[in-house]
Amino acid sequence: MTREPELAAATLTEEDEPLRRIIGHIIGDQPGPTLICIGGVHGNEPAGVRALRRVFQALEDDRPHLRGQFVGLVGNIAALAAQRRYLDRDLNRRWLPKTLDKLADGLDSAAALPEDRECYQLLAELGRLFQESAGNVFIIDLHTTSGESIPFVVMGDTLRNRDFALKFPLPLVLGLEEYLDGTISEYLTSRGHVTITVETGQHTSPTAVDHAEAAIWTALTSLGILERRSDPNVLGSAACLAQAADSLPRILEVLYRHPVSKQDAFRMEPGFLNFQPIQPTQLLARDRTGEIRSRWQGRILMPLYQELGEDGFFVVREFKPGWLKISSLLRRLRLDAIAHWLPGISRHPTRPDTFVVDRKIARWFTTELLHLLGFRKRRAVGDVLLVSRRRHS
Repeated sequence: MTREPELAAATLTEEDEPLRRIIGHIIGDQPGPTLICIGGVHGNEPAGVRALRRVFQALEDDRPHLRGQFVGLVGNIAALAAQRRYLDRDLNRRWLPKTLDKLADGLDSAAALPEDRECYQLLAELGRLFQESAGNVFIIDLHTTSGESIPFVVMGDTLRNRDFALKFPLPLVLGLEEYLDGTISEYLTSRGHVTITVETGQHTSPTAVDHAEAAIWTALTSLGILERRSDPNVLGSAACLAQAADSLPRILEVLYRHPVSKQDAFRMEPGFLNFQPIQPTQLLARDRTGEIRSRWQGRILMPLYQELGEDGFFVVREFKPGWLKISSLLRRLRLDAIAHWLPGISRHPTRPDTFVVDRKIARWFTTELLHLLGFRKRRAVGDVLLVSRRRHS
């Protein structure tokens, strides 16, 4: 098992030993699944790395019997060392086919961006782990937010991802990744691996480390990698997560994303917390065009309180758990095979996991129905909407 130096507080200092890609790797004495946890994909989010070090230290001290494998990886080593979200490009937007195809052809070290080097090395390490894993592979991407927050889970909406995400006593947010392109979670889900993202709290909050550690212990036991459910670490972790999320709906879905760029001069109004209720006409932010007011009754998610970032805020609302059960039934019945019978919906001529929605003809409930069937990725092209899902949905 490889161990790393402890992160001081929520930052790295010049006195720290240089980070290595592998925080720890334990192979159990019995076959089983593989759990891969990634921390620090953003360099201003060290909580996941700190939590992984805690867990590997505890496992090294106690040496329990394990099934399968448990691996901890560092995402953006260079950005963590610099205490910046990223150096040149957001590493969590680099996992696009066109970018990865270029990396597969080889990395030109003279011309490569810093995040391309990080992506290349992380991709190689993940590929090696996938080849060596005999059982199913589960991945947790550990993140934190710039605003104060309780922990919550985000995922690409596949049935296998759902089953894993619901093992955590945390709010589950549906549809967030459908607004984002090039995330590592989206890429790994498209490869057929069970992948979730756990947002554990505010960047510099000590409780963000505690919540990340609790999520890791929860994953180890829920997957059967660690069998000692009476372990104090495990019992305390379950209580830690349940208490943090006690007052929120179990499942929420994204209604809106507010994209921003440097030219927008975007400024979030101070004091917003993740999942804080908002009302129509409420002042949320300002930019160079003036005030940005709410058009919704819902909750704010991930308000931007940092210099770098492309997402000003999201708006979410409660999603009744009963609809999740209906969605699972519809998918298992493969009702997507007849969705094109509905008015205004047709199959895409070349993409088997995409429908073309004529917005002039389709009924108001079309988008909601397609969401239930797993088609959440939307792109407007003229008068039509291309609605897609992942191959493994």
